[in-house]
Amino acid sequence: MADSAAFDFACSELERCTSLDRLEARGTIRIALKQAGLEARSVMPDQMRVVIQKLLPDELTTRGIDDPAAVCSSLARGLASVDGGNAAETPDSVFARLGGQS
Repeated sequence: MADSAAFDFACSELERCTSLDRLEARGTIRIALKQAGLEARSVMPDQMRVVIQKLLPDELTTRGIDDPAAVCSSLARGLASVDGGNAAETPDSVFARLGGQS
């Protein structure tokens, strides 16, 4: 299953802004998502923004990235341009829709 646009954007930008390669960037963000109880295939831009602001700085510090706060700020700003519409639906969203809740 494909990853969400928010995940792909965050990974690409993290790779571009740091010395991390593609695999390292994707793994680092996956670790932060796992800590938040989220999955790469279904994370929405607003959820990713919170993960980037709250959890990613510590992960970047662990990996020796200079100025993780600036990197995370840049990533969070860039997420404003990401459309969350192609993220895979979660079971909760499907059941909410089926139950008439939105």
